[in-house]
Amino acid sequence: MTADSNPVLGRLDALVGEWEMQMSIGEQTLSGGRATFEWIEDGAFLVYRGEAEETSELAAELGENSPLPTVSIIGVDDATEQFTMLYSDARGVFRVYEMTLNSGEWELWRDAQGFAQRFTGTFSDDGDTITGTWEKSEDGSDWEHDFDLSYVKVG
Repeated sequence: MTADSNPVLGRLDALVGEWEMQMSIGEQTLSGGRATFEWIEDGAFLVYRGEAEETSELAAELGENSPLPTVSIIGVDDATEQFTMLYSDARGVFRVYEMTLNSGEWELWRDAQGFAQRFTGTFSDDGDTITGTWEKSEDGSDWEHDFDLSYVKVG
């Protein structure tokens, strides 16, 4: 099964390419991150790679707590049309997120005991910008803003 043969996988084409990342934590906006999404295994999976150069604002501010670089693999269950993202980062963190990508909205979430998370990103009309927000919850019902994350397509 490939992105060409499965229209559900084809929804992920909106992410394919190279993006500049910008993170806002409180009143501080940090830039200098890069994200790439590319098909692997003849289009069966989409791989996401996030990184920041050591000289970027993002890398400098996050320092030793930086999750970058990150790598994720996105796939789909063709029976349910549900996407799953397997996430890993430089801190040795490994997570599994459920995901949807429909009608210009990208959502990720995990309902993990003690640290649930969710992300909602909205594509601009031209598809070249994604503006999103991460939220977190200790109990899965009381949510608080974590940080904002935006992507601007550069290639």
